Amino acid sequence: MNRKWLAVYIAGSLIAGSGMTYMGITVLEKRQEKHAIGHTMETNSLYKLDKAYQLILQNYVENVDKQKLEDGAIRGMLATLEDPYSVYMDQEAAKQFEQALGSSFEGIGAEISIEDDKMIIVSPIKGSPAEKAGIKPQDQIISVDGETVEGKDLNDVIGKIRGEKGTKVELEIKRTTVDKPLKVKIVRDEVPQITVYSDIKKDGGEKIGYIEVTSFSKDTASEFDKALSSLEKKGISGLILDVRGNPGGLLTSVNAIVEQFLTDSKPYVQIENRNGNREQFYSDLSKEKAYPVVVLIDNGSASASEILAAALKEGADYPLIGENSFGKGTVQQPIDMDDGSEIKLTVSKWLTPDGNWIHKQGIKPTIEVKQTDLYHTHPLQIVDSLKMEDNDEQVQYAQEILTSLGFTTDRQDGYFSPQTEVAVRAFQEKNALEVTGVIDQKTAAKMEESVRLEKQKDENDIQLQTAIRYIVH
Repeated sequence: MNRKWLAVYIAGSLIAGSGMTYMGITVLEKRQEKHAIGHTMETNSLYKLDKAYQLILQNYVENVDKQKLEDGAIRGMLATLEDPYSVYMDQEAAKQFEQALGSSFEGIGAEISIEDDKMIIVSPIKGSPAEKAGIKPQDQIISVDGETVEGKDLNDVIGKIRGEKGTKVELEIKRTTVDKPLKVKIVRDEVPQITVYSDIKKDGGEKIGYIEVTSFSKDTASEFDKALSSLEKKGISGLILDVRGNPGGLLTSVNAIVEQFLTDSKPYVQIENRNGNREQFYSDLSKEKAYPVVVLIDNGSASASEILAAALKEGADYPLIGENSFGKGTVQQPIDMDDGSEIKLTVSKWLTPDGNWIHKQGIKPTIEVKQTDLYHTHPLQIVDSLKMEDNDEQVQYAQEILTSLGFTTDRQDGYFSPQTEVAVRAFQEKNALEVTGVIDQKTAAKMEESVRLEKQKDENDIQLQTAIRYIVH
């Protein structure tokens, strides 16, 4: 298919909302025109809906807000589809969504989706308040500021999570690796949408290019072009593309990036409609890069980032290193409802170059590599200081952190043993804290900060190290 038509397909990711792949409005408008006559003949089928609307509006025991009634009817129809990606967004939610694709926004910086009626974190954005607070991919949100999210509309939950810079929100989350829910307090802040980070990784005499794409916003493609051009001028011998924790974004940005690596021998994505008809999209490139390319993925890689990963894996045989991706393989149609609200309706599937549908399955890495315990620690929520002979989950989390930082503890079961106190004292001494052997809020904050700093070091990132070794050797 001609590349100009790809502009009608975009993938969007909410800041606290479901990662979606979107289909341009012009396509659906043509379908609506084509079936306009048939639709007119079927208007009688809406009789029951209108009758219920008038019945409630005129006879319910209390006054009813017409707007809320109409919004509720739309949400109810979409709910019957049992599709978490087909959603109604009121004026405020639609406005916030558009802002989320801009240069910056205010909030916690996390992507949320719905799986089996559960609010699931797809991924926190790099450097966001959510990431700093210890939110991780696959965390399940149970409550927001003490109010359960069970049975709530996704956009209503989004509205409660979002907020102005400097304000606080408390999320209660369930994590598969811990027995009890965690309560995480997050201070909302401005989340800049700088989406591309580049660097040179050196191994011996080799210079390996590294580009991390944290999401696909309006400026990502141009940011990527500048980064890649700069790296190539430095004479790189290979390139690592990192889309770990990337919740998705605009497919037009993915298009511009993918087309620099795939030739025209295969489609880099296929769009399949309800009738099984497929549209295939090709690059105009005739020759691949002269250097090897490796892609890093994990379970926070979703939607548009999966399109990129699948395209490079199946379309150019570039290896994927890391962990299985999230699994989002449908396309949504954004439709303006004329009053500033929107419906985003799933209208098709996207398929990989080989025609595979990765929905709810994700993409398997070519080389599976799991991160060390350093990347799986949990946030400390210290109310009362932890001391010798205490026994609870917070002690267990502290023990896990100490061990991941190289301080020896004799147990990780939540019992504050004498050896745990020795490890705490050693940590406090190393970090110029008062040496008490007691974990107070200051020590806990320093422990979490130490984990964040260690995770930023290349030598501790075994997925990255595996990618470097693959290219060099």
